[in-house]
Amino acid sequence: MSTHSIPEKELVAIILYISLFFIIVAVSLIIFFYFSRKKIIQKELEKKDLILQYQKEQLHAVIITQEEERKRIAQDLHDDISSKLNIVSLNTHLLSAPNLTEEETKEITENIINLTTKALENSRKIAHNLLPPVFEKFGLNAGVEELCEEFESSKSVKTYYKNEIDFDDNIDRHLHVFRILQELMNNSLRHGKATEIWIAFKNNEGINTCYYEDNGIGFDSKNLENQKGLGMKNIDSRISFLNGTIKFDSEINKGIAVIFTF
Repeated sequence: MSTHSIPEKELVAIILYISLFFIIVAVSLIIFFYFSRKKIIQKELEKKDLILQYQKEQLHAVIITQEEERKRIAQDLHDDISSKLNIVSLNTHLLSAPNLTEEETKEITENIINLTTKALENSRKIAHNLLPPVFEKFGLNAGVEELCEEFESSKSVKTYYKNEIDFDDNIDRHLHVFRILQELMNNSLRHGKATEIWIAFKNNEGINTCYYEDNGIGFDSKNLENQKGLGMKNIDSRISFLNGTIKFDSEINKGIAVIFTF
């Protein structure tokens, strides 16, 4: 009996140790997977938080831009149109005054005609800035051609525009592209002191891409502070609406190069 009992005890001990080993391995694996999963969920939550934060910033930038645009339109309406219409109103009342000579009547009438003509011109300019008629009628390509002509009319900059894309009629999306170019060109002139601007639309493997360059004073693109202005935020928010990407490349005194997709 005693000779057989020792191996039995050893066998039971071995089985217990093996079982214990597997239990420890199983528990270790469960703990490992639990904490790994927890980390993955935490990372995903952090990523979602970042996306939400970015979306909030984008929305904030859009609201600020809209408010700035509204202020500008209100200022234009007040300065250019309201003031002129006030003077037209005063002149009209003068016409009803008694004992006016023919010469005075003629002078007042000419004033009214001149002021009304200027008010009409200015109202057209304001409407044009909101949505250029050529853009609405003929699309993005014609809109950009006219934009280049307008910038060239100042005689301070030369533009080179090339288009290889056959655009569809999606005015809402293309208006964002138009505004991005408008902002970039304004920046090139106002801040970059550029004398030449190059714009090209190309389709790269099914993706609409715009290449933009100027020969201005440029900026240090490695310094993120340079990309935080209201104009840049406005551009970023429009790119996000287009589900596109944008890349700035610039060095001081070497102009700016921008590539964006839409």
